[in-house]
Amino acid sequence: MLRFSANLSFLYPDRPLLDRFTAAAKDGFRGVEMAVPYQAPLGRLIEHVAEHRLEVALINLPAGDWDGGERGIGCHPDRVDEFRAGIETAIRYARALNCTRVNALAGIAPKGVASETLDRVFAANLAWAAPRLHDAGIRLLVEPINTRDIPGFHVATMAHADRILAAAGADNLWFQFDVYHQQVMTGDIIPTFARYRERIAHVQIADHPGRHEPGTGEINFTYVLAAMDRLGYSGWVGCEYRPEGDTSAGLTWIAALHRI
Repeated sequence: MLRFSANLSFLYPDRPLLDRFTAAAKDGFRGVEMAVPYQAPLGRLIEHVAEHRLEVALINLPAGDWDGGERGIGCHPDRVDEFRAGIETAIRYARALNCTRVNALAGIAPKGVASETLDRVFAANLAWAAPRLHDAGIRLLVEPINTRDIPGFHVATMAHADRILAAAGADNLWFQFDVYHQQVMTGDIIPTFARYRERIAHVQIADHPGRHEPGTGEINFTYVLAAMDRLGYSGWVGCEYRPEGDTSAGLTWIAALHRI
């Protein structure tokens, strides 16, 4: 049985971040995840997680100027020191929140830098970070993100992410598999999932087109989620979608899939 976590960076957009914990717990979620937890005081996050008995399934590394449009700095040659400082910040947050998965975003490719150079920088950053996170009991994940929603994002396919992980050569490196990004870039969702299954540590979902809740687009989530279950995936499935309307009202898709 797959477990769904509420991505609080996407769901309940009409509420402040801290109020989203209450809403998610009221709607029956036992897990939550956040792209940018650093926007809230750590002590307040700890209080809300404990109050609602939630598990924090995933956080991202600090990703640069998020509000200004940056989506990671992992491949940026001139920001290695910032990336490394972000590792220490992420470890502090993850430990305090009992979160065992941290996602590293490659970022948008800086202009004028060769792709091969960006690959080397990202792989070297991951190789440096992976053992430090391992020592803290945390898995380090890499997520391909489609270049339609984020033009210029450096790692957009599972095949590219696989090459990066191979170049990094560290044991504590895993994939984050996002069904929506996979559908946009190459489709072939379940064969691709099966190919990388043993290294997938987290899944996220949204329908396509629109990036709304399952059942609003073309992806057959009844098949996709059953196939993931059959292939032995037992981790969290993050609900990282933009609700078409009220978040709580739109959660009928979970009951329709007969999953909790």
